[in-house]
Amino acid sequence: MQAIVFDRVGPPQDVLEIRDVPIPEIKDDEVLVRMVSAPISPGDFLFIEDLYPEPKKPHFPGQIAGNHGAGIVAKVGRDVTIEPGALVAFSYYNSWAEYAAIPAEWLMPLPPGLPPEKAGQFFNLVTAWDLLAAARVGSGDWLAVTAGNSTVSTMVLQFARAKNVNVISLVRRARSDLKGLDLKGLDLKGLGAADVIELSSLSRGVGERVMQISDGKGLNALVDNVGGPVTGELIRSMAFGGQVIINGGMSKERFELHNFDVLMRGIEIKSHVYRYFFTPPQPGEMQELEKISAVAAPAQFKVPLGGLNRLEDYKRAVEQTLAHPEHGKQFFAPDGHDH
Repeated sequence: MQAIVFDRVGPPQDVLEIRDVPIPEIKDDEVLVRMVSAPISPGDFLFIEDLYPEPKKPHFPGQIAGNHGAGIVAKVGRDVTIEPGALVAFSYYNSWAEYAAIPAEWLMPLPPGLPPEKAGQFFNLVTAWDLLAAARVGSGDWLAVTAGNSTVSTMVLQFARAKNVNVISLVRRARSDLKGLDLKGLDLKGLGAADVIELSSLSRGVGERVMQISDGKGLNALVDNVGGPVTGELIRSMAFGGQVIINGGMSKERFELHNFDVLMRGIEIKSHVYRYFFTPPQPGEMQELEKISAVAAPAQFKVPLGGLNRLEDYKRAVEQTLAHPEHGKQFFAPDGHDH
């Protein structure tokens, strides 16, 4: 089979290569998955550059890249109850390949026919669901989401809309300005945003604009994927008891706060770590995972799709991800077509 591998730590564009490797043999508690879609995500690059803590470390030589994906169960081990032919997602290892051997406990069953851009990044749907829960917002509350054009942020927006939460999406520039792209259906207001703050054209302070949009109520929660000075401004425009969830750090800049900016507003600042980063899904969570897939399955729930790529086109796909993440998520589709 073909797989995208690396033999040393380094930038993905420097160390990745495509290689023919044997189809993996499965153990009694494992499943052989024929890969349908595997996203190219920032976390994959952190893995390739060996920036994750244990046990998320590459092993050489011939480490297969990719940490998430979805596919069809092709073969099962002796102690596995899942049936061949099932569509499953996983967050594990070795997903940038035609086949992957995955311990059955890491599998998340999906409804048949779920589109590849949703199945392949089911982990992002789980993340968005959990981020909204951590924000502790309800009907009529105000939530700000930075990196509003990103996949996770658009998912948070749509989950929030279903709960009648008012969402302010912050973007560097509106996606409608990205000429030549098929962006139909990805208008943030169309997806449910109460308003969109385009930072590149903002003529006033971010906090002032937030207060204007929210009629002086301020933010009840912030999901921040960027950092930098804007984060500080958003925190200073929060209502009492607000929740700040740090989910990323796309900006190289820092934000500054005085203790009273937090203390006098009763604000909680906390980090978010993907729930299956260290441990597999638990049996008691399967019902919730089914609910997440049911909410996200309908066609009106949009997921940005930058492109489905064959494994041999990995250089272009990786370069596109690094240079233009705002164009939508790039995926590897090893079988070359939608399932």
